[in-house]
Amino acid sequence: MFVAPDPGHVRMKNSLRAVMGIALAVALAELAGLSLTASITGGLAALLALFTVMDSTVRAQAVTTLLLPAAGLPVLALATALHDITLLRDVAFLAVVFCGVYARRWGPRGHALGIFAFMNFFTTQFLHAVPGQLPELYAAVGIALAAAGAVRFLLWPLERRTPPPAAPAPLPGSGLSRVTTRQAIQAAAACAVALAIGQVLSEDRWYWAVGTTWWIFVNTVSRGETLVRGFRRVLGTVIGIAVGMVVAIPLDGAVLPTAALVALCVFGIFYTAPVSYSWMMLAVTVMAGLLYGLLGVLDPALLVLRLEETAVGAVCAALAVLLILPVTTHAINDAWIQRALQGVRSATSASLRRLSGDEGADPTPHAAELELLLGRVRLSLAPLVHPLSPFRGRKARARRVLALLDECADEVRGLAAVAADPAASHDARLAAACWRVEAAVERLTSPQGAGEAGERVAADGAAAPAAGQAALGHVSGLEKLLAALDEPLRTPPGSLLVRS
Repeated sequence: MFVAPDPGHVRMKNSLRAVMGIALAVALAELAGLSLTASITGGLAALLALFTVMDSTVRAQAVTTLLLPAAGLPVLALATALHDITLLRDVAFLAVVFCGVYARRWGPRGHALGIFAFMNFFTTQFLHAVPGQLPELYAAVGIALAAAGAVRFLLWPLERRTPPPAAPAPLPGSGLSRVTTRQAIQAAAACAVALAIGQVLSEDRWYWAVGTTWWIFVNTVSRGETLVRGFRRVLGTVIGIAVGMVVAIPLDGAVLPTAALVALCVFGIFYTAPVSYSWMMLAVTVMAGLLYGLLGVLDPALLVLRLEETAVGAVCAALAVLLILPVTTHAINDAWIQRALQGVRSATSASLRRLSGDEGADPTPHAAELELLLGRVRLSLAPLVHPLSPFRGRKARARRVLALLDECADEVRGLAAVAADPAASHDARLAAACWRVEAAVERLTSPQGAGEAGERVAADGAAAPAAGQAALGHVSGLEKLLAALDEPLRTPPGSLLVRS
């Protein structure tokens, strides 16, 4: 976790840019004479704009950033207006939760807008904002989004040099079979229970339980992913509270050292988010403690309450995904692994066409899409390979599937590189080998074609050429890897790795 690879220092640059954008937003709010509450609101808005906007093109990112006020400002007004009307406030908050999760069906833009709307409601509870502060809160959010946009798109446009990867298309479905619909219902139900229990624990700080539940559902699909994320959130919060006891409480809100440590926490949030949710939560928890110190309300009892509310939120999320319209880890694993195997097939087919002289065929996008799909496979299999998973047999098979798919991706990258070489040649043996790869994928993903594909692979296997030509070598490697995948993927019914 400490030495996770960072090719091109992309995470490092993105983290430094986030610190710059948020610092600029807060500085401009202070120069404008806004209150501390407004400045913190602006800083959090800038953080969200830089953290959640993840569209696949710079143009789409700019459009999403421009749309953030449309999602956030009405919610901000609603939350402040209902601040002292408990029942209506709670109902409105749950409606925002449902709509925010439901919006994820529209891809990265819906995801970002949903998070921004939720967090604007959450922030008003965190800062106890009231209607009289709404004008300066609007001003702070506007300043923050302008500052974040200027840093992201003008001063340090990282994405223009290194375009962000496109997210894989979401799994299809309709009605209650659609994952986002189920998650919206689960999240709303879990947040309702978390809200009720949180208010029993504290009438002023109940929102931490709701916030915990909400964020556990972010970037998860199956119940296994959600349970693992809940565990990691609690772990990160526990460590963060311990650090807060040592760091945040002694500072007692001293402005300069607190500001420096908040900047360090922001860097930590952005730097660790892609590789460790627990470390990210440590940074978030310490930052929250420092902000409470600035507001003059931090004490050990508050940090203990934060832990209690976090535990409530995690338990509510866990019960919701287990009991309400559960999306099984088994089903999600199966869907993403099949998508990855189809990606192997598409890249192989495109490479063959390119080697056959079709200049319009390009395997490179297919190879890039395969990388994204494998990232999603790793996420879906994470519950099975987690150190605390009690299912040792399933854990071993899941690790073997991941290892073999990673090797498939290596062979696909090599094949795509060979196909891009104008001097590369094509012969009948290569075509036969590519057909066998397609047949092997068909055998793994389509039970109806298992017999025919298996016979074809077996019948043509002897004709596979030895090493000597790069393209043939990569395709032969894919054949062997796909054959090796047959055993872990076709597990007995009780094993529930991908097929039963």
